[in-house]
Amino acid sequence: METILESMIQSPKLKFYIEELQHAFNLEQQQRVKFYNELQEGDKVEFINGEVIFHSPVKLRHNIAGKYLIKLLDTYVETQNLGLVGYEKIMISLTRNDYEPDICFFPKAQADGFLPTQMQFPAPAFIIEILSDSTEAKDRGIKFVDYAAHGVQEYWLVDPETEIVEQYLLAGGEYQLHQKSSTGMLKAVAVPGFEITVTSIFNSQENRRQLQQLLAAG
Repeated sequence: METILESMIQSPKLKFYIEELQHAFNLEQQQRVKFYNELQEGDKVEFINGEVIFHSPVKLRHNIAGKYLIKLLDTYVETQNLGLVGYEKIMISLTRNDYEPDICFFPKAQADGFLPTQMQFPAPAFIIEILSDSTEAKDRGIKFVDYAAHGVQEYWLVDPETEIVEQYLLAGGEYQLHQKSSTGMLKAVAVPGFEITVTSIFNSQENRRQLQQLLAAG
């Protein structure tokens, strides 16, 4: 990306490139306004690089992993009064794109400023995406870059098929892989003190055990 940008800056056609880019961006923003105007509260939809993306229903294992994770994270955040956990239909509006991540966390200082009727939100501190065949390319591609560029401190990719979790932490404006595992403990950085086993995301008995521990600690 830097090489392309440097080449454009050095080109005598720089002014024309800027005009073309501005024109394309303006057209995209018009589409974005249309997207907002037509957005329905029940929609599971995203706006990515000028394209409206409607999400298809998920497989059961995707739904279960999400349910287990939201129970654990929301229970911990609520008992510790740390902020707000959003699930599925929280619209994250970044500079260019709008996403509805599977799970996200806003620290208390940020969440306290939200309104009950609010439908668009800034970049959170922590995002979890649960991989599926239809979303994995974007979760590992444009979202990976966009979340990092907008300061999302921590990003988890959860694969319900292989039962592996990848934990990425922001460093120097880019994500660095901190952990990739199907066993052991996951310790969040963006949510102080939140620590769970990897298997609690996929196994009902382990999920209940972890939930009981979180409630007892609260």
